[in-house]
Amino acid sequence: MKKLLFLFALALTVVYAKDSVEFKYAPKNIDREFPTTQNQILSYNNILENVRTSIVNISIKKEIKGNLYSANPFFNDPFFREFFKGYGDIPQERFQKSLGSGVIVSKDGYIVTNNHVIDGADEIIVNLAGDKKEYEAKLIGKDEKSDLAVIKIEAEKLNAVTFYDSDKVRVGDIVFALGNPFGVGETITQGIVSATGRSGVGIVEYEDFIQTDASINPGNSGGALINSAGHLIGINSAIISKSGGNVGIGFAIPSNMVTSIATSLIESGKFTRAYLGVTIADVSEDMSSFYDDNYGALITGVEDNSPAAKAGLKRGDLIISVNGKKIESASELKNTIGSYAPNRVVNIKFLREKRIDVVNVTLATLEGKIVAGEFEYKGMKLSEITPAYKQQQSLTIEGIIVEDVEQSSEAFDSGIRKGDIIIQIENREITNLEDFKAATATQSKKRFFIYRRGGIFATVL
Repeated sequence: MKKLLFLFALALTVVYAKDSVEFKYAPKNIDREFPTTQNQILSYNNILENVRTSIVNISIKKEIKGNLYSANPFFNDPFFREFFKGYGDIPQERFQKSLGSGVIVSKDGYIVTNNHVIDGADEIIVNLAGDKKEYEAKLIGKDEKSDLAVIKIEAEKLNAVTFYDSDKVRVGDIVFALGNPFGVGETITQGIVSATGRSGVGIVEYEDFIQTDASINPGNSGGALINSAGHLIGINSAIISKSGGNVGIGFAIPSNMVTSIATSLIESGKFTRAYLGVTIADVSEDMSSFYDDNYGALITGVEDNSPAAKAGLKRGDLIISVNGKKIESASELKNTIGSYAPNRVVNIKFLREKRIDVVNVTLATLEGKIVAGEFEYKGMKLSEITPAYKQQQSLTIEGIIVEDVEQSSEAFDSGIRKGDIIIQIENREITNLEDFKAATATQSKKRFFIYRRGGIFATVL
């Protein structure tokens, strides 16, 4: 009986041993690094002392004018404004101040910051580190889609920041965020790179963020994210937070995007994005098996006479890299192409029928193009009305819808608002974006007929 119990126990042991796991252990002889003497302190002071004078404090002043019209949404309607003309026109002026940061990029006073830091400013004041003088800055140009802007002060021999190739940034790199949070003065926080190529966050239209856990708080916007060598890898832009304070999820615009956009803003005052001429989609796990388990941007359509069509790209091709940069999603391709200026020649690697091919494409301009069912005109973002929207709103009219309007735009000044439907321009009825594009082809002023909340009014734009 004892022998049987022993054999049973042995059998159990054998079965258990068969299913056991071998744990991987670190070597026992790993040494810790210590300062060589008690008089030695590990510090980045020499790196930070040099770069901190490249960071500036930015304060702006906005004059906000209000009256009876601004208190009631009905007064956005030109009909009501005309009917109540002379009533409630008592101006109420007040000033709004805000703080942000910026980075000096040239010795003669060019500074890069976030667009949201200076947006709508009547006055931009810059303070340099260690200099009590206030400098009035001039807006050189801005790009709302990436949240970047360039301003300039009249100064010389400034300490311009040194840029680093953001494509070489790696997760785990030690980084420092420099800025002026809460207006307390120069502040530096430390962290690591948590992720690269972050998109789909919903902060701006073109997103290719470096994510970091270095504390980025209000006022840090427009400041610098630098590596441990003191080189700029990004411009601090935003945080994710329920309370408004730092929770370890901050985002910076990568330095390569910054240099591309800032160069164009300095040279021409605006940034016009390049245009490839394809509609794209992500690749599902099942779909990737058709492309040797590769991921990228799947071409679902190619526009006639576009750069993509001229280069021979076709529906079904999978774009996997642009100029050597790996592309793993549709948004990554959009951001990459969107960071280039028109007429740039790019090298595109793609998969077709399980074969890798390479083609050089000369990019065109995005200006005046209808992309993904949207069109921009004089500060308006326009799109076609979907059948689902018509049914939801019980609409019986044809037209195109105003998705958004910039408050400082000509369209906003003419009384057009978000949600309006443009149904006619001069004598031409508008049913789609192509109709709108044809009706606005000339630069002359035109009568726009707008449908809003069951009524129709006209305005000139």
